[in-house]
Amino acid sequence: MSHGVNKLGVLGAGQMGGGIAQIAAAAGISVTVFDSFPGAIDKCKGVHKKSIGKFVEKGKMSQADADAALGRISFVDKVDNLTGCDWVVEAVVEDAKVKKDLFTRLAAMYPDPKVVLATNTSSISITEIATACGATAGRVVGMHFFNPVPLMQLVEVIPAVQTDAAVVERTIALATAMGKTPLKANDRAGFVSNRVLMPMINEAFYAWMEGVAEPEAIDGIMKLGCNFPMGPLRLADYIGLDTCVNIMNVLADGLNNDRYRACPLLKQLVTAGRLGDKVGRGVYTLPAK
Repeated sequence: MSHGVNKLGVLGAGQMGGGIAQIAAAAGISVTVFDSFPGAIDKCKGVHKKSIGKFVEKGKMSQADADAALGRISFVDKVDNLTGCDWVVEAVVEDAKVKKDLFTRLAAMYPDPKVVLATNTSSISITEIATACGATAGRVVGMHFFNPVPLMQLVEVIPAVQTDAAVVERTIALATAMGKTPLKANDRAGFVSNRVLMPMINEAFYAWMEGVAEPEAIDGIMKLGCNFPMGPLRLADYIGLDTCVNIMNVLADGLNNDRYRACPLLKQLVTAGRLGDKVGRGVYTLPAK
């Protein structure tokens, strides 16, 4: 089945939204990115130029193709200007209310049920988000990309209870056209990736808190003993410790099991403002730039 997408709308110009826009543009799709946060659009443009430039330097993309890809991306700072899209991907903050409010607005902006509304949520129920679209909930689907989007191969495709089968097939076709490997997961808290990954990260915090080993040893053992490219505590810093806590809460609530609650030490670091790489300090302290 063809994905049938000529113009893609992306909500959010951060790491995820910007990455999704980049790979779509590289696949020949016109993209409009919305973000109202001051400076977000200029930052995204800079990231695109740098990221695509690296592909050119490594011989994975010609300069002509790079220029063409960048030329396919436009930006708007008002959501009402996100018009004329065949498909919209939401990549805003991981908050169910924010997402549902946004999907209610998108459903009104795009009354045609042929326009697919996808969410890049990493853990929130697609079925819950889809309820915001009322009678057209069948066009809502989970399309979970991984960071950094231009390099990570996987897209988790998650249908809601309401999602039409044809929408799932089109999502798989679109992800494939973007050069990704789409794999389907059912709509359960955390899907597959975070259902397995986050409890492992949480257990690493328990091992640290209980004095089993220091962070460097925990990460080193998991890297050398399990062949992980990055240790779980280092990965938590990269993801964001606050994001880890939020996902653990989603797992605990969605699966109705408190064994998924965040480790007290993990929550304590978040309370102290040690959120990871985005602030320069989490489990580890990044060297000053």
